Amino acid sequence: MIIPKALKKGDTIGLISASGATPSEKLPRAIASVEKLGFKVVTGETCRARHGYLAGSDELRAAEVNQMFQDPTIDGIFCIRGGYGATKILPLLDFEMIKENPKVFAGYSDVTALHIAFNQKCNFVTYHSPMPSTEFIRSDMDDYTWEYFINSVMDTGRSGYFLENPQRQQMTTLVAGEATGELVGGNLTLVTASLGTPYEIDTKGKILFLEDIDESEQRVDRMLTQLKLAGKLDDVAGLLLGAWTDCGPENPSQPEQSLSLPTIFKEVLEPLHKPVLMDLTCGHCLPTMTLPLGRTISFNTETQAIKVVE
Repeated sequence: MIIPKALKKGDTIGLISASGATPSEKLPRAIASVEKLGFKVVTGETCRARHGYLAGSDELRAAEVNQMFQDPTIDGIFCIRGGYGATKILPLLDFEMIKENPKVFAGYSDVTALHIAFNQKCNFVTYHSPMPSTEFIRSDMDDYTWEYFINSVMDTGRSGYFLENPQRQQMTTLVAGEATGELVGGNLTLVTASLGTPYEIDTKGKILFLEDIDESEQRVDRMLTQLKLAGKLDDVAGLLLGAWTDCGPENPSQPEQSLSLPTIFKEVLEPLHKPVLMDLTCGHCLPTMTLPLGRTISFNTETQAIKVVE
């Protein structure tokens, strides 16, 4: 895997949305938040465009992704938000050109579709990270989250470091063991949506990270079961489970009619006999860590240590 060139202060960031439309009142603050990090900002048209719930037409969003990678004056690309729509532009992307122009590419949630495609078709590392209009501008944006993000994009080549939860936020061992492999994945809904497409996630021998938001426990169960039936969970070296924000019972007033997420994880994942760590502080939450997707990591459930080993 190619590790993109590290960003430095004074570099130019292309700010885009490959997915949902950005609320107009959030845009100035999002731009300012990136500038405060010491970067110059080129704001893509998609940050202001709207086509219903999308940040402009599929053609516009795809063209802007292509343009930002092709433009030699753009040093890195930050997705301003997630939402929905990244999967729709995949057939319109110039993967050969993008492969020749690897850059720091950061975002999460719906951006998972692009992470999978760039990791697999373009062979470069991308960053599962907080985003300017959804986390950077929050009043509770914390030092832990900033530190992980800044260190990830401004020291891309570092190795031998650990992916650690904040103090007093303990990980949980579901299945004991240790594993080493390329880190892949992201949002469960998007990972599952890749199945049966030319952009289907490859999990063979890899460490699969999963998180989600606003999905009922029943839907989480269904998506994990679909991954299992598709052989994607049989293929993994191990699994890391992040935040499951607002993923509760379908009928909160009748919890006895649901299964808890720990029970679902236990019933679906334990029979795989693959090491599984839960409660990684990463996903639709603050604080949240930034993950280097495509880097090789190792983890041990006894010590609950996750290390970037390359």
